[in-house]
Amino acid sequence: MARILTPTQLDQYRDEGFVVLAALIEAPLLRRMRDALAELVEKSRRIQTHDEVYDLEPGHTADRPRVRRIKKPHVVHPVFRELLDHPGLKAATQDLLGENVRLYNSKLNVKAPEYGSPVEWHQDWAFYPHTNDDVTAAGVMLDDTSVENGAMYVLPGTHRGPTFDHHGSDGRFCGAIDPDACGLDFRSALACEGPAGSVSFHHARTVHGSAQNVSDRPRSLLLYELTAADAYPLMNLSNAGYEEFRARMVYGSECFIPRVVPAPIRLPLPPALHQGSIYENQTAGKRYFGFVDAGGRKSVTS
Repeated sequence: MARILTPTQLDQYRDEGFVVLAALIEAPLLRRMRDALAELVEKSRRIQTHDEVYDLEPGHTADRPRVRRIKKPHVVHPVFRELLDHPGLKAATQDLLGENVRLYNSKLNVKAPEYGSPVEWHQDWAFYPHTNDDVTAAGVMLDDTSVENGAMYVLPGTHRGPTFDHHGSDGRFCGAIDPDACGLDFRSALACEGPAGSVSFHHARTVHGSAQNVSDRPRSLLLYELTAADAYPLMNLSNAGYEEFRARMVYGSECFIPRVVPAPIRLPLPPALHQGSIYENQTAGKRYFGFVDAGGRKSVTS
């Protein structure tokens, strides 16, 4: 199995719960993905509300299309499935998760200039706990990414701590941590910045979020949620369908014996009042981004 991460990068991921690989994806493939995204945004003029492909920004119209997420881009357009076969992405993922890897899901979060929506602090693990936590998210930066255009922030080391409560005051799952009650020091957050083609990996238990895009530049982040093949979801397998679940093997061979490792788990139940995406879920929670100036926080790339 090819190796791409250095010992220092592997140590960073294990200790801090994230790592950024600069300029991993080549320019020609990036251009094809940006072209595919532009095509999808253009097609969004035909719809008026969220559907199985699009999550729309408030204020979306046919004249001014505003898309904040493409759902399951690996299904929607072949170039996003093709990227999973990129040798660098494959090698880095296998460095972190082992030879046998399953795709849990994908999404393409779009922060258009001057209005791209923030994502509140959360842990992916709260949405989809598994029998073990060899679960990561690979974030492919389709644009040059900085604090100004809405880079993702992570809180180093939080993957080794608790699973925080992601429920609102009504007791329902809301997909966000209460920033006033969790006891986290958000001043320690690091921004995952890098030139287009860089890829961040963050552990499913790492607390992360992103501010609104206040710049005149776009920031699009393609996310693949990936698991070791022996990590089995604790929810929704029957809903997904067994054959579809098997079809999501991307590297190596499937495993029929789940590996069970103790990890702090909270189930996302009762389900969120507002369904459809994390953006809708989080409308029921407390806000952090948009009220606190993100300027001055440290950033990191490697």
